[in-house]
Amino acid sequence: MAAPTVTASLTAASYSPGDPMTLTVTYGDADTRPLTVTIVVTDAQGNSSAPVRVAAVIDPLTITVSDDSGRAWTRLSDTGTVAVYRAVA
Repeated sequence: MAAPTVTASLTAASYSPGDPMTLTVTYGDADTRPLTVTIVVTDAQGNSSAPVRVAAVIDPLTITVSDDSGRAWTRLSDTGTVAVYRAVA
């Protein structure tokens, strides 16, 4: 399995107390892949149900954000490849 990749950037190099801090995280994993399972039920007479599909992800990714001051980071958005977090300085 491939190791996930990540890059991160803050909107500034320094902040005054109380300033909003925005963190952008770009991430991915070469071997993460979606999977769709399709189910059809058929009885003894040959009658079949409509197909039902269920989605899953093999090797999903999880992002954890923390800093050495114990600040709370709130996720504002996450597209599956880019996540944006906010905290207060």
